Amino acid sequence: MSDTATMLGDSISNIIQRDRRTFSRIYSIGKPLGSGAYSVVRECTNKKTKAVFAVKVVTKSKLSADDDAALQDEIEILKTLEHENIIYLKDDFTERSHYYLVTEIMRGGELFDRIVAKTFYNEKEARDLCKIVFEAVAYCHSLNIAHRDLKPENLLLMTKENDRDVKLADFGFAKRVTSEECLITQCGTPGYVAPEVLSHHQYGTKADVWSLGVIAYILIGGYPPFMEQNQKVLFKKIKRGDYEFHTEYWGQTSIEVQDFIRSLLTVDPRQRLTCKQALEHTWVMQDDDLLKTSDLGSNLEKLKRFNAIRKLRQAILTLMATNKMTSLGYKFRQNLKG
Repeated sequence: MSDTATMLGDSISNIIQRDRRTFSRIYSIGKPLGSGAYSVVRECTNKKTKAVFAVKVVTKSKLSADDDAALQDEIEILKTLEHENIIYLKDDFTERSHYYLVTEIMRGGELFDRIVAKTFYNEKEARDLCKIVFEAVAYCHSLNIAHRDLKPENLLLMTKENDRDVKLADFGFAKRVTSEECLITQCGTPGYVAPEVLSHHQYGTKADVWSLGVIAYILIGGYPPFMEQNQKVLFKKIKRGDYEFHTEYWGQTSIEVQDFIRSLLTVDPRQRLTCKQALEHTWVMQDDDLLKTSDLGSNLEKLKRFNAIRKLRQAILTLMATNKMTSLGYKFRQNLKG
């Protein structure tokens, strides 16, 4: 047989092998880990290596055209990300009725759940966690990727033993950016979404920095900076940047950390720090021993109460199958008015 015929035969063989490559041929499916509006997450095991992963099984028939496009963006973006603090995509399959996204399995649960289990907590611990998360998001921004849904539920731990092995998850709203004024979709989670998103302005990666500011505020103060039952009132407060440092919870914290929060929760995104600049802030660079003296014990109790309410709300949303939306939904858009 000629070399040309051999090469042609090898090419055909490779194509056939790829066509035969299905999720069920390579993985066995296991117990459920969670669910969303159009997907379920289950444990899965590679039949050959016996390695265990998580698989997001998406039902195609439940997807709108926009949802499908967002999922393709998510897959494409996850394939480009290689960072120790970002969940990685091991495999993906497009089949007749389902998409399968195989990722590393996170057995440690949510970061906030681990924090509230602590018996003591200080400003150094909060700073160290902020640094880890900010570095992961800064990496995304260096690749011109905006996450667009940064919140406690998307900060997961690899194991139940290591508090620092935090990974950023759920890139379902992630989008590539070309400038700081190129995105228009109103998406994210109320309470964490940036004012420029609520104000119908075009935006970019700085919207993520606002969300990080909210997370940092909660990690240190123990409660959200913007907290209203009425969503319309909540959005008005966010658009004004109407928050404060209550003496009861912030009186014992360093001056530097309050300046750090202010530089993130700045209404004008042009005046807001970038992730890279935030990592160079005085508070982030501050001496470990000095930050250890700032005890956040009372704030930890406040955080426990906030986390319990957050978990209850999360359970209700899951039950209603509305925890995953292409945008913030009709009610969200209605509350933008006024």
